[in-house]
Amino acid sequence: MAKPKNKIIIPAIIIGLIAVAAIIYLTQSSTKPGRLDSFTQCLGQKSAAMYGTFWCSHCQNQKRLFGSSVQYLPYVECSTPDGKGQLPVCAKKNITGYPTWIFADGTRLSGEVTFQALSEKTGCQLPP
Repeated sequence: MAKPKNKIIIPAIIIGLIAVAAIIYLTQSSTKPGRLDSFTQCLGQKSAAMYGTFWCSHCQNQKRLFGSSVQYLPYVECSTPDGKGQLPVCAKKNITGYPTWIFADGTRLSGEVTFQALSEKTGCQLPP
């Protein structure tokens, strides 16, 4: 009779250990800072902002470059939810293409902008 219980208990223990390991891994990986966190936060502190839309493939590419640090990206959504219009905040800034970066001095860069160019415009240090 002991054998059938062991056949159930051992796999249950293994599954439990895997679940605990997965929870620990996910908890630790979500609290690790992203490689570009300080750079991305600096962009916002220097009043740089990216104006884009959810439907713009170049905007998505630009955001993807920031990886997990995208949460700190100073991003302004310009599209109405239906994707057919522009929000007033972007119309007021005369945004005509996406993405558009606007800097504290009022200058702009259009399209997918390199980290190096963002660093030069803002003085934000890129990580090594």
